This record gives sequence, structure tokens and C-alpha cells, in this order.
Amino acid sequence: MTDSNQSSQNKFQTIRHDTLAWKLFLVYDIFMMVIIVVNLVCLCANAFLMSNFGAWFFDQIHLQQVLQFYKTDLHPWVIKTESWFITFLIAELLIRWAISIVNKHHKRWFFFPFIHWYEVLAIVPYLRFLRLIRVAIIGYRLHELGYKVVPESIKNKALFYYSVVMEELSDRIVITVIDGVRHELDTSSSHKKIIHDLVDHHRELFARVLAEILQESLATELKAQQTVIADNVGQIVKQAIEDTPQLTQLLRLIPIAGSMIENQIQNIGQRLGENITNGLIDPLTNGTVQRPNATYQLISEKVSNLNIENHLLEELVESAVYESLESLRKQVKIKQWQLVLDKNDQAKQ
Repeated sequence: MTDSNQSSQNKFQTIRHDTLAWKLFLVYDIFMMVIIVVNLVCLCANAFLMSNFGAWFFDQIHLQQVLQFYKTDLHPWVIKTESWFITFLIAELLIRWAISIVNKHHKRWFFFPFIHWYEVLAIVPYLRFLRLIRVAIIGYRLHELGYKVVPESIKNKALFYYSVVMEELSDRIVITVIDGVRHELDTSSSHKKIIHDLVDHHRELFARVLAEILQESLATELKAQQTVIADNVGQIVKQAIEDTPQLTQLLRLIPIAGSMIENQIQNIGQRLGENITNGLIDPLTNGTVQRPNATYQLISEKVSNLNIENHLLEELVESAVYESLESLRKQVKIKQWQLVLDKNDQAKQ
């Protein structure tokens, strides 16, 4: 839960809902919602009745006299009431602005028209549809207070279709951008520079990640296998001494102690191999994932600073870039709203 939601809930919790002022505020919100909806319905009906399609429709149902009555007697009143309603909206907006200044609802007195921009623009006749935003905000506020203005089923459908529209728009934008990038890489002679800049930009991150991977995987495995590796190296050294005929022949020239010396040399060689192996492995097992040892950091830095002015390496990087773009494109083309519909259909079955 975000801080804004928490503060909003705390605000609603601290306001007493049993006071007269609160009830008047609630009634006023509902009143504004109703008159805005009625006003928009009347304007839509007026637009239909005054259009050529409306004339054709009433001609088809043989009610031309009803349409004529509306045009001569009722239409002027619709125009007058719309003028009165716009005057009312202007006065209401100015009064609320004055109240916000007196009560210091905003940090600056001129913030109000910018915060309520949709109400200011909705006064313009050609932008009347913006009045629906205020209706939606009032409805949402009433819903947050527990008043189910909109049935749950209608609300869920509205949210679903809103997500459908937003997903389709965002998908088309993302796919267009990806296709544009691919076209630029295919046609532009500077695509190699773009790829090189991309690689150069991520060299430091690549070095850090590679060092952490080496520390986490290689160091852990070396530490687990250190005893086995040391024993194997010791056995190899011992076997190498045994397989050296010159040394064996030389030691056998020494009476009685020759074989004993040979065994001691073999044991010493075995221990020497084990100690050397442990000495080589110990520095590679030091460090942590957060702070890899110096050897892994050096390896990672050298690998990350490789010169990619190499044909095969350039092909590898280009292939990775193209496949990444294609994978992203495929993921974007998956219609999440379609998956939701399929899931709901399966639940119904």
C-alpha cells in the first residue's frame, strides 16, 4: 500500500461521517453527479435530434411532428439551460476555489485550477465530455467511502475494458518502437557503433556480475572439492616418483635403507603435491559474493575489457541483440486480456 493510499484512508478515518457538514457534503456530491449526468444525456439527445440522422430516423417512424415540436419549442430551452449550467459551473468553481484559498487546501492559491484542470476545460462547450471525469472522481470517492454507486459487475467490466484498451495501445507503441530499432540496425551504417556503445555501457556491470558468479559457483565448488583435488594431485606426484626408473635404480644402490628412502621420498612428494594444491586453491575460495576475491575481480575486469573488434564476436553480440528484441516483441504480442477471458471461460465451464 502506497503512502498516498494510506494518507487517503487515514483522512477518511479521521473525518466523522455522522456530522451535518459531512452529510451536506455527501448530498452535494451526489447532486453534482446527477445534474452532470442529466446535462450530458440532454446534450447527447439534443445532438441526435438536431442531426440529419435524427431527421431521417423520425421520418422513418413517421413522427416528424414530434421532432418539429422539439426543434421549435424544446430546443431553445436546451440551449438556455446549457448556458445556465455553464454559468453555474463557473460560479461553483470560483466558490470552491475561494474556499480552498481560505482553508489553505493547497500550498499555493493558484494551484486549484491546475489540479482541477478537467473542470476548467469542461466549461468549454466543445470539451463537455470532460465533465465525465468529475462524475468518475465523485463516484470513486463514494465507492471508497463504502457507497456502491456503481454495481460491482459493471465496475469490473469497465476496469477490464479499460485494461484492454490500455494494453492494446501500449503494445502497439512498444512493437512499433522495437520494429523501428530493428529497422535502424538493419539499414543504418552506424548500428555497429550503437552495439559497441551498448557493450561499453555495460562493461562495468558485466565485470561485477561475472565476479559474483565466479565467487558464488567456482569458489564454492573448489572449496567442496579441495580435499579430493589435493589427494589426486598428491597421488599423481607419488605415482610420478614411482614411475621414475633413474631414481629407483639410484636408491637401490643404497643397501638396506634404499627402499625406506624411496618410500619417504614418495610420501614427501605426495604431501608436497597436496600442500601445493591447497596453496593454489585457498586464494580462489576466499571472499564473498558481495566482495569477490581479487583473482576473480581481475579475471572479470580482463574479460569485460575484451576488444569486440572481432568479426565472430560482433556477430555474437548482434545475434544476442536481435534475439532479445524478438523475444521482447513476442512477449508484448501476448494478449493478457485474452488470457483473462480464457481463464474466466474455463472457470465457467
